[in-house]
Amino acid sequence: MALQQNMKKTTYAPIPNHSIVITHAALVCLTVFSLAAFLACGGTKKNADPRGARAVPVVAAEAVIGDLPVVLSVMGTVTPTDVVTVKTRVNGELMRVSFTEGQMVREGALLAEIDPRPYQVQLMQAEGQRAKNQAAYVNASADLGRYKNLVDQGVISKQQLDGQIAQADQLAAALKSDDGSIESAKLNLTYCRITAPVSGRVGLRQVDPGNIVSTSDPNGIVVITPLAPIHVSFAVPAASMSSIYNKDYKKLSVEAWNEGSTSKLATGRMWAVDNQVDPATGTVKAKALFDNRDNILFPNQFVNVRLYVDTLKSLVLVPSAAVQKSPRGNFVYAIKDDSTVEMRIVEVAASQGDRTALRAGLSTGEMIVTDGIERLREGASVTIPGAKPQESSSAAVDQKQGERQGKGKS
Repeated sequence: MALQQNMKKTTYAPIPNHSIVITHAALVCLTVFSLAAFLACGGTKKNADPRGARAVPVVAAEAVIGDLPVVLSVMGTVTPTDVVTVKTRVNGELMRVSFTEGQMVREGALLAEIDPRPYQVQLMQAEGQRAKNQAAYVNASADLGRYKNLVDQGVISKQQLDGQIAQADQLAAALKSDDGSIESAKLNLTYCRITAPVSGRVGLRQVDPGNIVSTSDPNGIVVITPLAPIHVSFAVPAASMSSIYNKDYKKLSVEAWNEGSTSKLATGRMWAVDNQVDPATGTVKAKALFDNRDNILFPNQFVNVRLYVDTLKSLVLVPSAAVQKSPRGNFVYAIKDDSTVEMRIVEVAASQGDRTALRAGLSTGEMIVTDGIERLREGASVTIPGAKPQESSSAAVDQKQGERQGKGKS
C-alpha cells in the first residue's frame, strides 16, 4: 500500500510544444539532404552528364593508297655556267664602247675598241725589217752559188765557203723571226677589237672611253654572265648521298622554288656532284642545270631546291598532322564503327610536307583523326561535325543489293 501510494504521488512534467516543432524540422532537413545526396551520387543517370561521356568533335580523314615522292629540300644559290671578266689583251686608249649596260650579247659581238695606231706602226716596222732581211738573204744565196764554183776551181778555200753558208742561214732565220713579228703585230691589231667570248648578259661598265687600259687592270672592262642555261648550286647531306649515287643521278628531277616555298620557279635536272664530303658541314656540293629560257632565275639568287630522290609506290598515305609520337612509337587515332577511337601504332616509311606514307599499322579506307587529337584518349567517343550519319551495316548491304538488282534489270 505504501508503495502504491508513492507511485501515485510521482508525476512528470509535460513536454513543451516548441520542442516538438524543432524535432519535426530536423527530420524534414535530414530528408532533404538525403535526397540531394542520392541525386548527386547518380540516383538518376538520365540527368547526369559527366564530361568523359561526351563525344569530342574532331576532324578526320581517310587513309588512301598511293605513291609518295621522296624529296630532299635544301637551300641553293643560282650560279651562271660561266662568269667571264672581259679584259684588254693590249695596252692603249679605250676609244669606244659598243655595248649598253645590262644588254644581252652573243658570242663574237663587238664590245669595245682600243686605239690601233701604235700596233699598225709596229706592223709596218716588222714588214720593213723583213723586206730588208729578204734582200740580204737573196744576195747571200747568190754569193753562195759563186763561192761553190770558186771552191771547185781552187780559187778560194773551203773555209770561206762555210762562212758564206752560215751567213745565208742566219738571214733565213732572220726572215722567220720577221714573220713572227709581223704575225704578232697583226694579232695585236686584232686584240684592239674586244669581242664577247661567250653569249650572255653584260654587267655594268668598269671603265669609260678615253681612259688608258692595260692588261694588268683587275676589274677589266665588263663582266658577262650567261643566263640560259644556268646552274643552281646546293649542298646535299652526306647521309642522303647513298640514295643519290645508287642510281643515275643525272636523271633526277630538281625544282627551284622561291624563298618562301610558295611558288615553283623552274624545273631542271642534276648536273654534277662533288667527289668528297666537306668535313666542316658534313655535306657534299652538287649542281643542277636549268634551261632558264624565260630568265626567271638570276645569278646569286637564293632559292629552295627540291631534289626528287625516289618515289615510294603503293603505300598507305595519311595527313602528316594525324601521326603523333609516343614512347611506344608513332601512332594515330583510328575511328572505329561505333564512333570511338583506337590508338593505333604505325610504321612510318617517309614523310613529305603534309603527307606521310605508312608501311604498317593502318589499312586503306580507315578514318583517322587529324585535328582535335589533344582531347582524345583510348576509347573516347568522337563526332565529326558536318559528316553524314553512317547507316547500319545491314541497311548498307540492302541498299547495295537493291542497286545491283536495279542495274541488272536495266
